[in-house]
Amino acid sequence: MAKKKEEKMLRIKWVTSFIACPRGMRATIRGLGFRRMNQVIERPDTPSIRGMILKVRHLVEVDGVHAGN
Repeated sequence: MAKKKEEKMLRIKWVTSFIACPRGMRATIRGLGFRRMNQVIERPDTPSIRGMILKVRHLVEVDGVHAGN
């Protein structure tokens, strides 16, 4: 039997408002899955998610990589 590879997850927290940000940054925050400030979400550690985080890096905090369930 093949072993399941544990997926690494990123814990992301939205800490700064996007009031004065361009529409693309607002869409990126919503695309990550945030609904309110100070919300913490977990997303898989993939290149597309990392790119989204890079675009709004001044608005979010990333806890780091940990093993998913």
